[in-house]
Amino acid sequence: MNKIYYSPSHEYIRVEGNTGYIGVSDYAQQQLGNVVYVDMPEVDDEITAGDDFGAIESVKAASDLIAPVDGTVIEVNEALADNPRLVNEDAMNNWIIKVEIADPAQLDSLLDEEAYKALCAAEH
Repeated sequence: MNKIYYSPSHEYIRVEGNTGYIGVSDYAQQQLGNVVYVDMPEVDDEITAGDDFGAIESVKAASDLIAPVDGTVIEVNEALADNPRLVNEDAMNNWIIKVEIADPAQLDSLLDEEAYKALCAAEH
């Protein structure tokens, strides 16, 4: 079963085995508005929890993408290079990078869906 975790900076990671699909939450894309560009790392790049791995830009703002876990990039979502608005259409299915998770224990420090919804409600 896929498990989805969220970071306080509004990235999600959908976990399948030792693989994580990282993107921005639906809440984040709503706050950003129309996404016009996604800056992604290269395959084989290392990401570190808490550090930025790229950026997402909308007509309103630009925002760093913060890694929820340590890992190695095994794929980037090339479709976003041509059509960054896919993030607006379905943020949860249009992940940005796919990583091999270095330390699954890091997932324990992330938020589950209920805690994440509470965080978003508190931001309003």
